[in-house]
Amino acid sequence: MADATAQRIWNTALGQLQLHVTRPNYDTWLKDTEGLRVEPGHFVVGVPTEFIREWLGTRMRSLVCQTVGGIMGRPTDVSFEITGNGHSNGNGHLETALPLAGAASPTQAVISSPMPQQRLNPRYSFKSFVVADSNRMAAAAACQASENPGADYNPLFIHSTPGLGKTHLLQAIAQHAIQGKKVALYVTSEQFTNDFVTAIAKGRADEFRRRYRSPQLLLVDDIQFFAGKGRTQEEFFYTFNDLHSNGCQVVAAGDKPPASINGLEARLSSRFQWGLVTDIQPPDYETRLAILKAKAAEQRIELPQDVARLLAERAPDSIRELEGLLNRVLAYANLIHEPVTLDCAARALAALRPAVSTPPDPNLLLQAVSCYYGVPLQALAGKSRARPIAEARHTAMYLLREDAQLALKQVGLLLGHRDHSTVIHGVQKVSRALSTDPRLGSQLSEIRNSLNHH
Repeated sequence: MADATAQRIWNTALGQLQLHVTRPNYDTWLKDTEGLRVEPGHFVVGVPTEFIREWLGTRMRSLVCQTVGGIMGRPTDVSFEITGNGHSNGNGHLETALPLAGAASPTQAVISSPMPQQRLNPRYSFKSFVVADSNRMAAAAACQASENPGADYNPLFIHSTPGLGKTHLLQAIAQHAIQGKKVALYVTSEQFTNDFVTAIAKGRADEFRRRYRSPQLLLVDDIQFFAGKGRTQEEFFYTFNDLHSNGCQVVAAGDKPPASINGLEARLSSRFQWGLVTDIQPPDYETRLAILKAKAAEQRIELPQDVARLLAERAPDSIRELEGLLNRVLAYANLIHEPVTLDCAARALAALRPAVSTPPDPNLLLQAVSCYYGVPLQALAGKSRARPIAEARHTAMYLLREDAQLALKQVGLLLGHRDHSTVIHGVQKVSRALSTDPRLGSQLSEIRNSLNHH
């Protein structure tokens, strides 16, 4: 049984962790966890399966310790205990361990296949998707695809920068179609790739093809991660052709239009452009306010207008970040037993960067990165793609964006007039690595510490 104090602390930690890891990683590894006990210098987190316990313990423990320690105001060691709340899929495998977006009460798509079933987030519905000018065409096309698969927009390709609702729409299509007794399958490109590699290794190619070529709707998220994976792209190409020729709906999402994804084969890019390619733009201020109100209403909380305005101003580019900030404020208010007020929200958000009172000077930050990696400043702004230089450059992009709080365009100018999509890619790469490589978190801390002692 979870201790109430431990659960309040862990809810606050989850609100902060949601801002530092990708949505798939958060939903897969952290969402179904709970705070169990607070002990002297130690905090115990409950997890549903051995697989998740091992993954968190080896790949995310450093970040979790740092987060919990920051909340408790002292160095805190964190351990993970199995509570046994995972859900078996009937094959002896626990579904909680699948690298797919998950939820506490998943909606299951019934697919006749021995391979693991998908898990969909019930919150990602059309009803909860806030439609505005920035996403109206994508939302309308998604609704049409779920109602009449294969009829009008086939394939449908939705693209945007991260955190604007692509995953929400894809899962909404799947869930609406399933409710209408249609067979729909939602996967990330990573899951498709992993299933393909496993099927080949175990001699189960026929089972793989039955799984992916039987649904009436196939929805593939983060299509950009197919880039450079030749055999996977070839298999997906034939899967696409088979589904499309049978009038089945294919929906894909990526961070760029198909033609702009480097490493995506021309024949696949061409297929995606057969139907409708549409984008989602960052929401305007009024839309961000509406999204906050809707998210708060989901949790049965009345969000004061001044708090909504503060949050809307803090997250202009990402709905995911907007939701993370809201969760942070609500968890903080719950932890300290105070109503959600402007003062409470300001304190909750200030705690996100406790060690930094003002953003660091961008030039000093670049010098710190240069010194740490032993890479000249000219090389950071240069054209070399050598691994040590590229790694240092991506770190610089991340710190300039996250710590110095520069706009994407400013970051690009400082690093050799690079365009904003290149900067987004660099920042995302570091963000993803942070959730799997504790050493990177330590490296960033060392760079930040060198700035504090400058």
